[in-house]
Amino acid sequence: MGKIIAIANQKGGVGKTTTAINLAASLAALEYKTLLVDGDPQANSTSGLGLNPKEIETSIYECMVDGVEASKTIIKTNINYLELLPAHIDLAGAEIELVSLEEREVRMQRALKPVKDQYDFIIIDCNPSLGLITVNALTASDSVLIPVQCEYFALEGIAQLMNTIKIVKEGLNPSMEIEGVLLTMYDQRVRLCNMVVEEVRNYFHELVFDTIIPRNIKLSESPSFGLPVIAHDAESKGAISYLNLANEILERNKLSINA
Repeated sequence: MGKIIAIANQKGGVGKTTTAINLAASLAALEYKTLLVDGDPQANSTSGLGLNPKEIETSIYECMVDGVEASKTIIKTNINYLELLPAHIDLAGAEIELVSLEEREVRMQRALKPVKDQYDFIIIDCNPSLGLITVNALTASDSVLIPVQCEYFALEGIAQLMNTIKIVKEGLNPSMEIEGVLLTMYDQRVRLCNMVVEEVRNYFHELVFDTIIPRNIKLSESPSFGLPVIAHDAESKGAISYLNLANEILERNKLSINA
């Protein structure tokens, strides 16, 4: 049975989509069948894998609101072992439409359940808010990975996110765990970055991944080519870092490296 990991932090610009795309691609590179779910109305995970969101006919929106089967919506990518459940701009309206629907917090869970066993991992890219779509993602997930950027306001809003996770865990998804906290946008030359690393490790302790994602030009430019960084430049620091993260997740889940 596949493990569902939500990538969540209501703070924007912390590397959620970058992490979702590149973690999913790295797990696929290690020959674990992976599904990336684009749960952000900006559809950056969709465009980041080379698809035009404006040309997407059915998406996670239709799965959640209209009950369209996920299996009819999933798209194969150019990366072996990696498939995509895309998003388009209509997802922005789902926050409003879900309010009036029955069992509104479990619509994503219901959509993913029939395909969960077909994958080793399902990675959900959450939108930068704590609204109904993110609650759906957390309810559908086995665990949540929290990206935290190595900048001044790194821990800003984390308490609110942790409270949301607690509420979802108590009321909707008691088995959900925190997969880990990922430090992103690290620059070893900047003293503040090193201070933030220490602060985050003191706050989250063993939940923090050993892997730290650096600021990296190849990592930043790869979405413009519609590619994960491992396909854009496999020898870049960004690609190596996300492969290390994938290996660390496999290790935490007591899984072997296939490739």
